Amino acid sequence: MEIAEWWPSIPEATRDWLVAHNGEPLPEDVVEAVVRAGGVRSTGSRWVGEDGPDGLLLSDDAVDWIEAVANGETPDDA
Repeated sequence: MEIAEWWPSIPEATRDWLVAHNGEPLPEDVVEAVVRAGGVRSTGSRWVGEDGPDGLLLSDDAVDWIEAVANGETPDDA
């Protein structure tokens, strides 16, 4: 599932956190909210970057998508 599909289904607080902390490792509660909304946590998902020692990172495409949303732009699907 693409970020544009699960984004509207995650809680507003989670969306706000993702905008405010774009590019940072995701806390497990944020990952769980995305998964509950339909985002699949696998390296084949376009929103997933790498799973490092500090947590899951978003892909570059997902970071760009969230930045576009934060700037009031219409993002490309990611």
